[in-house]
Amino acid sequence: MLAAARRLVRSLVVVVLVTAGTVTLLSLAPGSVASVILGENATPEAVARLNAQLGMDHPLWRQYLDWLGDAVTGDLGTSPLTNEPVMHAVLTRLPVTLELAAMALTISLVAAVLLAVVSAAREGTATDRATTAFSSVLLSVPAFIAGPLLIYLFSLRLGWFPVSGWARVSTDGLGANLRSALLPSVSIALTEVASFQRALRADLVTTLREDFIGAAHAKGLSRSYVMLRHALRPSSFSLITLAGINLGRLIGGTVVVETLFSLPGLGQLIVSSIISRDLISVQGIVVFVVVAYVLVNTLVDLSYGWLDPRVRKVGAA
Repeated sequence: MLAAARRLVRSLVVVVLVTAGTVTLLSLAPGSVASVILGENATPEAVARLNAQLGMDHPLWRQYLDWLGDAVTGDLGTSPLTNEPVMHAVLTRLPVTLELAAMALTISLVAAVLLAVVSAAREGTATDRATTAFSSVLLSVPAFIAGPLLIYLFSLRLGWFPVSGWARVSTDGLGANLRSALLPSVSIALTEVASFQRALRADLVTTLREDFIGAAHAKGLSRSYVMLRHALRPSSFSLITLAGINLGRLIGGTVVVETLFSLPGLGQLIVSSIISRDLISVQGIVVFVVVAYVLVNTLVDLSYGWLDPRVRKVGAA
């Protein structure tokens, strides 16, 4: 109970620090939301008047505390540019970002597990070295490079996927939706495959040297059964931890691909909000992402007991 309380306090501190840092950084940029609303030809008096109406003439710390008090109750504020509640804007665009992140995580995990199992089963061989080299190549291809390359090859040259835009399941069907999401998801997933594969391979190699693996082989069990049934699960701690941590990077990666592929997700929303100096929207999006990130990492911690029963025994003791 005490450990859970400490974790909750740490999570709240993280949320406050991240949102406060975001507000501070945005305050250093020139201009204001009032100047964006009124346009370039607005007089200083008109800008000052609108800032006062929006409450932007108060000190930064007071603006932040006023916003934080509302955010605690679930009210992330209303965008002064669009008059749309920030929570509504986030929830409207969240399915796009979640689908991209989930597809990218699934693709990267499946590819990483396959590559790691093949590599660890043939440690020190040419296959192992080739797999490691391939993961190194993937690690050097970030999303802003992979995206245009995939668009050129699979959209412009082969015509298999749309160049840009988003197809919704409700209106366009599941097939069209997956076609519009696949290339952006692969763009994000490529670099994650390399980090996942390396972590899992290292743990698998260590596990395969344990006595209980030797005992399983002595019983006449096949190598594939021992690998998948006895070695893979206890070797997945680092992989699951990385997946939880990298989920934040996957969501961050959607900022790039949503811009490249013109997708209506959180990434595109936060970019447009930053450009237009919409501080309220930026704060709301950041706190939403941070809370989701903290929850995912909590679930990752809880998953350790399922992966290895020894963790449950240690916790109970």
